[in-house]
Amino acid sequence: MAIGLSHGGTTSYSNPAPSRDLLVATLDGIVTLRRANSGWTIANRALAGNHISSIIFPQPGVVLAGIFKGGIVMSRDGGQNWERRDHGLAHKNVYSLAATQLSGGQRLFAGTEPAHFYVSDDLGQNWREMPALRSVPSVSRWTFPQEPHEGHVKYITTAPDDSATVYACIEQGGLLRSNDGGETWNELSGYDDDVHRILIHPRNAKLIYMMTGVGLYVSADGGASWERRTARGATIGSYPDQLNLVPSHPELMFATGTEYNPGEWRNRHFAGSRVTRSRDGGRTWEIIGNGLPAPDKWQAAIEAMSLEEHGASCSIFTATTSGEIYASDDSGEHWALIMQGLAPISKGGHYRVLSHAA
Repeated sequence: MAIGLSHGGTTSYSNPAPSRDLLVATLDGIVTLRRANSGWTIANRALAGNHISSIIFPQPGVVLAGIFKGGIVMSRDGGQNWERRDHGLAHKNVYSLAATQLSGGQRLFAGTEPAHFYVSDDLGQNWREMPALRSVPSVSRWTFPQEPHEGHVKYITTAPDDSATVYACIEQGGLLRSNDGGETWNELSGYDDDVHRILIHPRNAKLIYMMTGVGLYVSADGGASWERRTARGATIGSYPDQLNLVPSHPELMFATGTEYNPGEWRNRHFAGSRVTRSRDGGRTWEIIGNGLPAPDKWQAAIEAMSLEEHGASCSIFTATTSGEIYASDDSGEHWALIMQGLAPISKGGHYRVLSHAA
């Protein structure tokens, strides 16, 4: 079994036992880490020279990878060999990938910068744009602080109870929902528009958790209204990003964040990262350590987090702009640095402003 660790791909997995292989999306291709009795080793390197944004596994044995400014590629042998899979993709700066099952078969989704949305119904051989994404009222306000000041589709989520319901997180712009597999869209309101990602409760699709650049919002009514659960600068950090939950115990959640926002990284060259845990559905949070650096010592930013539930426990993996991978196999109680010296794991150019410690 294999799972992925990327910024804009699948972040939650459930398997009978811990997976052997971890495919990591880096600035210099995909690195496959392999679990062994003595620890983790590098088993394979592929797609050198490509900055990987997202990794998903749409079918057994099939890996799909999005590339910043490079399109989409696919592997049928676990990541050893790759082929182009982006015919029809007019915007090649790919930020996010996802998959769902529709009545006619499987549908793949791709989000880009500028923020456009594409679907494929033939395992990525052909893509077509869904232009309705850009017909919502807020589209003229979609932007991003750094050049070229274009909003992007940062993350894509599908509903657990309805495979045709799709959410697209626009950074910065808002949260959009489609009830027909991406054909038409409407935008939700009532939150900060710097939307990073959402999670949907696995047994209650009306309960939605949304991480924004200023904190966590929760909706109990399917997105009609939102409650802000964390303040900026609280335990989860001034710039929270990743969010995950344990599928069988969804009140157990994990988040990542930094003390400083990316606008300050350029001057400080310091992020102040932390991993936080909530045991009550995001109402309260604690910074966890036991093998992780303390926030005032953690210079790099955590740019990817994946969770794999297995049996009565789960493994969590985090990856940083300094090319480090930290992991816990006991639901976050204890952590270890399982790999270092990789190329940066980074959304877009975040790694550049953190490349030199202050």
